Amino acid sequence: MSDQQLSSDWPAGVHPPGSESFTETAVAWLFDQIPADYRLHGVLRRYPVALSRLVRQHVAGCLEGTRRGYRTARVDLRDRLPPHALDQVMNAYLTEGQRMASVLRSVEAVDEALRAAAVRD
Repeated sequence: MSDQQLSSDWPAGVHPPGSESFTETAVAWLFDQIPADYRLHGVLRRYPVALSRLVRQHVAGCLEGTRRGYRTARVDLRDRLPPHALDQVMNAYLTEGQRMASVLRSVEAVDEALRAAAVRD
């Protein structure tokens, strides 16, 4: 698969599926997407498909949290922040939501490639 065109969601720094260093670069990139304490769990390093599943769920949870925050911030903060600050908070949620959605698409692409490689092994 290394000679195939990678999707625009494919993360920079992760080598193409089928290359010798695909799994190594995928694991390193996936660990960068979650809190550092997850590196303490050897099972996640030994089984990249388990890591990619965990990261997929973690990032999806972060995205949902960002969306929930965006939906509720105006009501929750309207009496506690001046309007211009509330607008900035909403922009922060919007920007982070877009970033998290992009990260999730990249994680999904890597997860699918790792799952396909695990079937072949």
